Amino acid sequence: MRARGLLLATLLSGCALQAPPEREELRKQALPDYALPEAYAAGTTAPGEAADAWLASFGDPQLEKLVREAIAANLDLRVAAARVEQAAAAARLAGATLWPQVNALARGGGKLSGDSSGLEGWGIFANWELDLWGRVRYGREAAARQLQSTELDTAYARQSVAAMVAKGWFLALEARAQRTIATEMAQASERLGSLARDRLRVGRGDELEVRQADAQTASFRDAALQLELAEAQALRSLEALLGRYPAGAVALVADLPAMPGPVPVGLPSALLERRPDVVAAERRVAAAFSRVGEARTAKLPRISLTAAVTSISSELFLLQDRDDPLASAGAAITQPLFLGGALQSQEEIRDAELKAAIADYGRVGARAFGEVENALSAGFNLEERFATLTRAVADNARALELAEIRYRVGSADLRAVQQQQLALFAARSSLLRARTERLVQRVNLHLALGGGFE
Repeated sequence: MRARGLLLATLLSGCALQAPPEREELRKQALPDYALPEAYAAGTTAPGEAADAWLASFGDPQLEKLVREAIAANLDLRVAAARVEQAAAAARLAGATLWPQVNALARGGGKLSGDSSGLEGWGIFANWELDLWGRVRYGREAAARQLQSTELDTAYARQSVAAMVAKGWFLALEARAQRTIATEMAQASERLGSLARDRLRVGRGDELEVRQADAQTASFRDAALQLELAEAQALRSLEALLGRYPAGAVALVADLPAMPGPVPVGLPSALLERRPDVVAAERRVAAAFSRVGEARTAKLPRISLTAAVTSISSELFLLQDRDDPLASAGAAITQPLFLGGALQSQEEIRDAELKAAIADYGRVGARAFGEVENALSAGFNLEERFATLTRAVADNARALELAEIRYRVGSADLRAVQQQQLALFAARSSLLRARTERLVQRVNLHLALGGGFE
């Protein structure tokens, strides 16, 4: 009796499923030539592990409000949310046959029926496949891993949308600031033109200087108009992320936020465990591994337990003596013998899918390391450029003051002043571009590290 109980427990529990490769083993398979350094090659910004909540570090309440709006209304995220629901339903469906399947059947007969037998009755039928080899459990495990992968892809999509909103916000602010610089330079050029006209009236200048000043003023005004269009386009791009109609009506704040302080980046080895898209690729490998197990166990016999309770009667002929209702129970075994190589082909397909999933994991992981290194190196470079350009703006502003003084006293011509105006405009524009790019690269770094924004 005890042996029968042990046998029944073994049959009900089935064979244990094989586990997918561990993360370290998977990394060796996917990135065999990668020797992870102890620290990032581009350098580190601060000691410690990478942190979340990066959005608040910019200290911009309007930006935080826009990100919340995008998370709630972004159209791509709505699609991603629907895919999560679809994957969750598929996971529930994959494990459904682990439970007994019960169906009911009822049928009418007699003279009102088109069936000449006149049979009528009802029946309840149950079927339970004993998942001895794990075929159904492998399928359920694959669907569960696919659900996890979809959820992680959605989480990374949320992070990406938050990052794109932040970068779009910074670029829109920069476009307006660039337009302001061009407008200020046009006004300065107009004042220079007025001075050229005054010199012409008193006989100390000529019409050439007046025309040169007017031409440069027109150039600055044209630049301002182009930057006005760039600002409108940046706002429309931002509104697309927010799920709004692209009317270019987002209200901008006065200035770009200050650059946050240094952030810890952690160790390269931790990146594969941190970034949602990398972990999602790891889950897809696990799902593909389970599908291989499902395909292999599909070659083995399927054993099912069946049970039924029926009641049948007829007004046209007399049935033999029988209990009513009638209960029955039994078992069935199915063994594939010849299916034209379908099962073997299915296993080969699943093996190839597993190889592709492992290769994709390596691709996503390598991309993650590259994005961190690029963001770090760009950040360090921009810090140096920002300091250099800040000095350049100060020097060019002072040089313009001196050039204007020399022009007023008649010791220099207008061309020297105009050249210095252009140099100052270029330096101010470059400084603003570097200031914005520092913020953009900081966002890129947080996204590359897999940092959450909440």
